[in-house]
Amino acid sequence: MRIGVIGAGAWGTALAQVAAAGGDPVLLWAFEPDVVEAINSDHLNPVYLAGVPLSPAIRATGSLADLGDCDALLVVTPAQHVRRVLGGIDAAGKPLVLCSKGIEAGSRKLVSEVVEEVQPGAAIAVISGPTFAHEVAKGLPTAVTLACADEDIGGALAARLARPNFRPYASTDVIGAEIGGAVKNVLAIACGVVEGRGLGSNARAALIARGFAEMTRFGLARGARPETLAGLSGLGDLVLTCSSMQSRNFTLGKGLGEGRSAAELMADVRTVAEGAFTAPVLQEAARDVGVDMPVVDAVCALLDGSASADAIVAALLSRPLRPEGR
Repeated sequence: MRIGVIGAGAWGTALAQVAAAGGDPVLLWAFEPDVVEAINSDHLNPVYLAGVPLSPAIRATGSLADLGDCDALLVVTPAQHVRRVLGGIDAAGKPLVLCSKGIEAGSRKLVSEVVEEVQPGAAIAVISGPTFAHEVAKGLPTAVTLACADEDIGGALAARLARPNFRPYASTDVIGAEIGGAVKNVLAIACGVVEGRGLGSNARAALIARGFAEMTRFGLARGARPETLAGLSGLGDLVLTCSSMQSRNFTLGKGLGEGRSAAELMADVRTVAEGAFTAPVLQEAARDVGVDMPVVDAVCALLDGSASADAIVAALLSRPLRPEGR
Protein backbone atom coordinates (compact mmCIF):
# COMPACT_ATOMS: atom_id res chain seq x y z
CA MET A 1 0.00 0.00 0.00
CA ARG A 2 1.69 3.21 -1.17
CA ILE A 3 0.98 6.06 1.23
CA GLY A 4 0.60 9.71 0.33
CA VAL A 5 0.54 12.44 2.98
CA ILE A 6 -1.22 15.74 2.39
CA GLY A 7 0.40 18.38 4.57
CA ALA A 8 4.07 18.68 5.54
CA GLY A 9 3.70 20.38 8.88
CA ALA A 10 5.22 18.74 11.95
CA TRP A 11 2.50 16.10 12.28
CA GLY A 12 2.28 15.31 8.58
CA THR A 13 6.05 14.94 8.35
CA ALA A 14 6.09 12.71 11.43
CA LEU A 15 3.42 10.46 9.94
CA ALA A 16 5.37 10.25 6.70
CA GLN A 17 8.36 9.16 8.76
CA VAL A 18 6.25 6.41 10.36
CA ALA A 19 4.93 5.22 6.99
CA ALA A 20 8.45 5.18 5.52
CA ALA A 21 10.09 3.41 8.45
CA GLY A 22 10.10 0.05 6.69
CA GLY A 23 11.73 1.53 3.61
CA ASP A 24 8.45 1.81 1.69
CA PRO A 25 8.21 4.93 -0.49
CA VAL A 26 6.02 7.74 0.82
CA LEU A 27 4.97 10.83 -1.11
CA LEU A 28 4.54 13.97 1.02
CA TRP A 29 2.73 17.02 -0.35
CA ALA A 30 3.87 20.41 0.96
CA PHE A 31 2.46 23.83 0.15
CA GLU A 32 5.79 25.63 0.59
CA PRO A 33 8.44 25.19 -2.15
CA ASP A 34 11.26 25.62 0.39
CA VAL A 35 9.92 22.69 2.41
CA VAL A 36 9.73 20.50 -0.72
CA GLU A 37 13.31 21.40 -1.60
CA ALA A 38 14.68 20.74 1.89
CA ILE A 39 13.01 17.34 2.20
CA ASN A 40 14.18 16.16 -1.22
CA SER A 41 17.72 17.53 -1.08
CA ASP A 42 18.62 17.29 2.60
CA HIS A 43 16.08 14.81 4.05
CA LEU A 44 15.11 17.46 6.59
CA ASN A 45 12.09 19.67 7.29
CA PRO A 46 13.79 22.60 9.07
CA VAL A 47 10.64 24.72 9.02
CA TYR A 48 8.29 22.38 10.88
CA LEU A 49 10.34 19.50 12.27
CA ALA A 50 13.81 20.90 12.85
CA GLY A 51 16.60 18.58 13.88
CA VAL A 52 14.96 15.30 12.85
CA PRO A 53 16.65 13.40 9.99
CA LEU A 54 13.99 12.04 7.62
CA SER A 55 13.92 8.72 5.84
CA PRO A 56 15.27 8.87 2.27
CA ALA A 57 12.13 6.90 1.32
CA ILE A 58 10.14 10.12 1.76
CA ARG A 59 9.83 12.22 -1.38
CA ALA A 60 8.14 15.63 -1.30
CA THR A 61 6.05 17.28 -4.00
CA GLY A 62 4.29 20.57 -4.47
CA SER A 63 1.68 19.10 -6.80
CA LEU A 64 -1.44 17.42 -5.45
CA ALA A 65 -1.85 15.67 -8.80
CA ASP A 66 1.26 13.60 -8.03
CA LEU A 67 -0.69 11.83 -5.28
CA GLY A 68 -2.84 10.09 -7.88
CA ASP A 69 -0.69 6.94 -7.82
CA CYS A 70 -0.97 6.51 -4.04
CA ASP A 71 -3.22 3.80 -2.61
CA ALA A 72 -4.22 5.71 0.56
CA LEU A 73 -3.91 9.33 1.64
CA LEU A 74 -3.22 10.70 5.10
CA VAL A 75 -4.90 14.11 5.30
CA VAL A 76 -2.95 16.37 7.67
CA THR A 77 -3.91 19.87 6.54
CA PRO A 78 -5.46 22.14 9.21
CA ALA A 79 -9.16 21.47 9.68
CA GLN A 80 -10.21 24.83 8.20
CA HIS A 81 -8.46 24.03 4.89
CA VAL A 82 -9.53 20.40 4.38
CA ARG A 83 -12.56 21.28 2.23
CA ARG A 84 -10.51 23.39 -0.17
CA VAL A 85 -7.58 20.99 -0.45
CA LEU A 86 -9.58 17.78 -0.86
CA GLY A 87 -12.00 19.48 -3.21
CA GLY A 88 -9.14 19.92 -5.65
CA ILE A 89 -8.07 16.28 -6.03
CA ASP A 90 -9.48 13.05 -7.41
CA ALA A 91 -9.39 10.59 -4.50
CA ALA A 92 -11.90 8.09 -5.90
CA GLY A 93 -11.37 4.65 -4.41
CA LYS A 94 -8.66 5.72 -1.99
CA PRO A 95 -9.05 5.50 1.80
CA LEU A 96 -8.72 8.97 3.31
CA VAL A 97 -7.14 8.91 6.76
CA LEU A 98 -7.99 12.13 8.59
CA CYS A 99 -5.26 13.30 10.95
CA SER A 100 -6.35 16.92 11.50
CA LYS A 101 -8.22 17.88 14.66
CA GLY A 102 -10.94 20.47 14.61
CA ILE A 103 -14.42 21.53 13.51
CA GLU A 104 -15.08 23.54 10.34
CA ALA A 105 -16.12 27.13 10.93
CA GLY A 106 -19.46 28.11 9.47
CA SER A 107 -20.79 24.62 8.83
CA ARG A 108 -19.88 23.34 12.33
CA LYS A 109 -19.08 19.99 10.70
CA LEU A 110 -16.46 17.52 11.84
CA VAL A 111 -13.67 16.88 9.34
CA SER A 112 -15.18 13.51 8.38
CA GLU A 113 -18.49 15.21 7.59
CA VAL A 114 -16.69 17.74 5.38
CA VAL A 115 -14.91 14.94 3.54
CA GLU A 116 -18.19 13.09 2.99
CA GLU A 117 -19.38 16.17 1.10
CA VAL A 118 -16.30 16.84 -1.04
CA GLN A 119 -15.29 13.19 -1.63
CA PRO A 120 -18.58 11.27 -1.53
CA GLY A 121 -18.18 7.52 -1.26
CA ALA A 122 -14.60 7.67 0.04
CA ALA A 123 -13.64 5.26 2.81
CA ILE A 124 -12.88 7.49 5.79
CA ALA A 125 -10.59 6.69 8.70
CA VAL A 126 -9.29 8.83 11.56
CA ILE A 127 -5.96 8.72 13.40
CA SER A 128 -6.02 10.50 16.74
CA GLY A 129 -4.33 10.15 20.10
CA PRO A 130 -1.63 11.49 22.42
CA THR A 131 1.05 12.41 19.91
CA PHE A 132 3.76 15.03 19.88
CA ALA A 133 5.16 15.09 16.37
CA HIS A 134 8.85 15.26 17.33
CA GLU A 135 8.55 12.18 19.53
CA VAL A 136 6.74 10.21 16.81
CA ALA A 137 9.30 11.21 14.18
CA LYS A 138 12.17 10.15 16.46
CA GLY A 139 10.60 6.71 16.95
CA LEU A 140 9.64 7.11 20.60
CA PRO A 141 6.81 4.80 21.80
CA THR A 142 3.38 6.05 20.76
CA ALA A 143 -0.15 4.61 20.68
CA VAL A 144 -3.08 6.03 18.73
CA THR A 145 -6.67 5.27 17.87
CA LEU A 146 -7.25 4.33 14.23
CA ALA A 147 -10.99 4.55 13.66
CA CYS A 148 -12.73 3.35 10.50
CA ALA A 149 -16.32 2.24 10.00
CA ASP A 150 -15.08 -0.44 7.58
CA GLU A 151 -13.15 -2.86 9.79
CA ASP A 152 -11.34 -4.49 6.85
CA ILE A 153 -10.01 -1.17 5.57
CA GLY A 154 -9.15 -0.08 9.10
CA GLY A 155 -7.25 -3.31 9.68
CA ALA A 156 -5.29 -2.92 6.44
CA LEU A 157 -4.34 0.66 7.31
CA ALA A 158 -3.30 -0.35 10.82
CA ALA A 159 -1.13 -3.16 9.47
CA ARG A 160 0.54 -0.78 7.01
CA LEU A 161 1.28 1.92 9.59
CA ALA A 162 2.08 -0.18 12.66
CA ARG A 163 5.67 -0.14 13.88
CA PRO A 164 7.30 -1.50 17.04
CA ASN A 165 7.10 2.03 18.50
CA PHE A 166 3.86 3.15 16.80
CA ARG A 167 0.83 1.13 17.81
CA PRO A 168 -2.61 1.81 16.29
CA TYR A 169 -5.61 0.56 18.29
CA ALA A 170 -8.61 -0.23 16.10
CA SER A 171 -12.03 1.37 16.50
CA THR A 172 -15.11 1.85 14.35
CA ASP A 173 -16.13 5.05 16.18
CA VAL A 174 -15.01 7.75 13.74
CA ILE A 175 -17.12 10.47 15.38
CA GLY A 176 -15.78 9.71 18.87
CA ALA A 177 -12.16 9.76 17.71
CA GLU A 178 -12.69 13.12 16.01
CA ILE A 179 -14.49 14.77 18.92
CA GLY A 180 -11.77 13.86 21.39
CA GLY A 181 -9.12 15.41 19.17
CA ALA A 182 -11.09 18.59 18.55
CA VAL A 183 -12.26 19.31 22.09
CA LYS A 184 -8.94 18.63 23.81
CA ASN A 185 -7.27 21.44 21.87
CA VAL A 186 -9.66 23.98 23.40
CA LEU A 187 -9.25 22.53 26.88
CA ALA A 188 -5.47 22.68 26.51
CA ILE A 189 -5.72 26.45 26.06
CA ALA A 190 -7.59 26.62 29.36
CA CYS A 191 -4.93 24.56 31.11
CA GLY A 192 -2.27 26.82 29.68
CA VAL A 193 -4.07 29.78 31.25
CA VAL A 194 -3.85 28.01 34.63
CA GLU A 195 -0.10 27.67 34.09
CA GLY A 196 0.27 31.27 32.99
CA ARG A 197 -1.58 32.56 36.05
CA GLY A 198 0.47 30.35 38.39
CA LEU A 199 -2.61 28.63 39.82
CA GLY A 200 -0.86 25.32 40.52
CA SER A 201 -1.08 21.63 39.69
CA ASN A 202 -4.26 21.03 41.70
CA ALA A 203 -6.13 23.54 39.58
CA ARG A 204 -4.84 22.05 36.35
CA ALA A 205 -5.84 18.51 37.38
CA ALA A 206 -9.31 19.73 38.34
CA LEU A 207 -9.65 21.52 35.02
CA ILE A 208 -8.62 18.41 33.07
CA ALA A 209 -11.24 16.37 34.91
CA ARG A 210 -14.02 18.94 34.45
CA GLY A 211 -12.97 19.47 30.85
CA PHE A 212 -13.21 15.75 30.23
CA ALA A 213 -16.75 15.86 31.60
CA GLU A 214 -17.55 18.54 29.01
CA MET A 215 -15.94 16.50 26.25
CA THR A 216 -17.98 13.47 27.27
CA ARG A 217 -21.29 15.37 27.37
CA PHE A 218 -20.71 16.83 23.93
CA GLY A 219 -19.40 13.58 22.48
CA LEU A 220 -22.36 11.53 23.68
CA ALA A 221 -24.76 14.15 22.31
CA ARG A 222 -23.08 13.77 18.90
CA GLY A 223 -23.22 9.97 18.96
CA ALA A 224 -19.73 9.10 20.19
CA ARG A 225 -19.13 6.05 22.33
CA PRO A 226 -18.04 6.59 25.93
CA GLU A 227 -15.19 4.08 25.64
CA THR A 228 -13.72 6.06 22.74
CA LEU A 229 -13.82 9.30 24.72
CA ALA A 230 -12.15 7.54 27.65
CA GLY A 231 -9.47 6.09 25.37
CA LEU A 232 -6.38 7.30 23.54
CA SER A 233 -8.13 9.79 21.25
CA GLY A 234 -10.07 11.38 24.12
CA LEU A 235 -8.72 11.24 27.64
CA GLY A 236 -5.24 10.14 26.55
CA ASP A 237 -4.80 13.06 24.17
CA LEU A 238 -6.35 15.45 26.68
CA VAL A 239 -3.86 14.57 29.42
CA LEU A 240 -0.88 14.96 27.09
CA THR A 241 -1.95 18.23 25.50
CA CYS A 242 -2.93 19.84 28.81
CA SER A 243 0.41 19.10 30.46
CA SER A 244 3.27 20.21 28.23
CA MET A 245 4.77 23.26 26.57
CA GLN A 246 5.27 21.07 23.49
CA SER A 247 1.56 21.66 22.88
CA ARG A 248 0.91 24.78 20.79
CA ASN A 249 -2.53 25.12 22.38
CA PHE A 250 -1.14 24.89 25.92
CA THR A 251 1.55 27.43 25.01
CA LEU A 252 -1.08 29.79 23.61
CA GLY A 253 -3.08 29.52 26.83
CA LYS A 254 -0.01 30.16 28.96
CA GLY A 255 0.67 33.33 27.02
CA LEU A 256 -2.93 34.45 27.46
CA GLY A 257 -2.68 33.74 31.17
CA GLU A 258 0.42 35.93 31.32
CA GLY A 259 -1.57 38.81 29.85
CA ARG A 260 -0.50 38.72 26.21
CA SER A 261 -3.09 39.10 23.44
CA ALA A 262 -4.34 36.30 21.20
CA ALA A 263 -3.38 38.33 18.10
CA GLU A 264 0.20 38.66 19.29
CA LEU A 265 0.52 35.02 20.22
CA MET A 266 -0.93 33.78 16.92
CA ALA A 267 1.12 36.06 14.68
CA ASP A 268 3.32 33.18 13.47
CA VAL A 269 1.37 31.96 10.44
CA ARG A 270 3.59 28.89 10.03
CA THR A 271 2.29 27.23 13.19
CA VAL A 272 -1.34 26.64 14.10
CA ALA A 273 -2.92 26.42 17.54
CA GLU A 274 -6.00 24.71 16.18
CA GLY A 275 -7.91 25.15 19.44
CA ALA A 276 -8.14 28.91 18.86
CA PHE A 277 -10.11 28.31 15.67
CA THR A 278 -12.10 25.42 17.10
CA ALA A 279 -13.23 27.16 20.32
CA PRO A 280 -15.94 29.47 18.90
CA VAL A 281 -17.16 26.78 16.51
CA LEU A 282 -17.32 24.24 19.32
CA GLN A 283 -19.23 26.72 21.46
CA GLU A 284 -21.85 27.08 18.71
CA ALA A 285 -21.97 23.31 18.09
CA ALA A 286 -22.49 22.65 21.81
CA ARG A 287 -25.38 25.09 21.90
CA ASP A 288 -26.90 23.35 18.86
CA VAL A 289 -27.18 20.11 20.85
CA GLY A 290 -28.01 21.76 24.20
CA VAL A 291 -24.74 20.89 25.96
CA ASP A 292 -23.28 23.15 28.66
CA MET A 293 -19.50 23.66 28.21
CA PRO A 294 -18.42 26.41 30.64
CA VAL A 295 -14.68 25.85 30.16
CA VAL A 296 -15.09 26.21 26.40
CA ASP A 297 -17.18 29.36 26.94
CA ALA A 298 -14.38 30.76 29.12
CA VAL A 299 -11.73 30.11 26.47
CA CYS A 300 -13.89 31.86 23.86
CA ALA A 301 -14.28 34.92 26.09
CA LEU A 302 -10.53 35.10 26.62
CA LEU A 303 -9.72 34.69 22.93
CA ASP A 304 -12.13 37.39 21.78
CA GLY A 305 -11.01 39.76 24.54
CA SER A 306 -14.40 40.07 26.20
CA ALA A 307 -13.03 39.02 29.60
CA SER A 308 -9.68 38.89 31.37
CA ALA A 309 -8.01 35.73 32.61
CA ASP A 310 -8.67 36.68 36.22
CA ALA A 311 -12.36 37.37 35.54
CA ILE A 312 -12.75 34.05 33.76
CA VAL A 313 -11.10 32.09 36.57
CA ALA A 314 -13.30 33.85 39.11
CA ALA A 315 -16.43 33.06 37.09
CA LEU A 316 -15.55 29.36 36.84
CA LEU A 317 -14.81 29.15 40.57
CA SER A 318 -18.12 30.81 41.45
CA ARG A 319 -20.34 28.45 39.45
CA PRO A 320 -23.07 26.79 41.54
CA LEU A 321 -22.09 23.60 43.35
CA ARG A 322 -23.58 20.47 41.83
CA PRO A 323 -23.15 16.67 41.81
CA GLU A 324 -19.92 15.70 40.09
CA GLY A 325 -21.53 13.70 37.29
CA ARG A 326 -23.36 16.74 35.87
